[in-house]
Amino acid sequence: MIKNVILDVGNVLVDYCWEKHLASFGFPADIAERVAKATALSEDWEEYDRGVLTDAEVLNRFIENDPGVEKEIRMYVENLSGVIEVYPYAEEWIRAMKAKGLHVYILSNYGKWTYEHTAEALSFLSDVDGQVFSFEVHQIKPEPEIYRTLLDKFNLVADECVFLDDRRENIEAAETQGIHTVLFTTYQDALEKLKTYGVM
Repeated sequence: MIKNVILDVGNVLVDYCWEKHLASFGFPADIAERVAKATALSEDWEEYDRGVLTDAEVLNRFIENDPGVEKEIRMYVENLSGVIEVYPYAEEWIRAMKAKGLHVYILSNYGKWTYEHTAEALSFLSDVDGQVFSFEVHQIKPEPEIYRTLLDKFNLVADECVFLDDRRENIEAAETQGIHTVLFTTYQDALEKLKTYGVM
């Protein structure tokens, strides 16, 4: 029996619209592409999510990836408040599950810097029973440790949990820990898939 629903944040509860946000700076196309490759599309971004680097170290890594666009990289990274847009259904969905007696948790790869710039938009966090963000525990999905961290922190039984994430590798990793899963594509599709677990 499912008692706990575990939700990813990016592309499940919020639109992680980094491309749209980057475009808002009005950089020429070639410059925007270079900034993207140096930041959001770089391997360093995952380490940024892990939270083991200071803000200055993170920024320096991005700049080292392409020093020729340092000014633009700084503009982008130091103004991340517009990098997410909360989906209209997010708060209502969480509250609806809570009203049915379910416990709701967050498990998300999220950088500290981004969190600090977008925390105000994550108003739904006040409705969940708990959360694990990667930067807080220095672990990232799909590493198995982060799933164990969530289960242990809140004394959850894996077989009583269903986890929703938009990335297949994260779903598969959760399954290895005995957690039921739903690969998130759309809100409506998720609602239908959750019905198979007796949820919603």
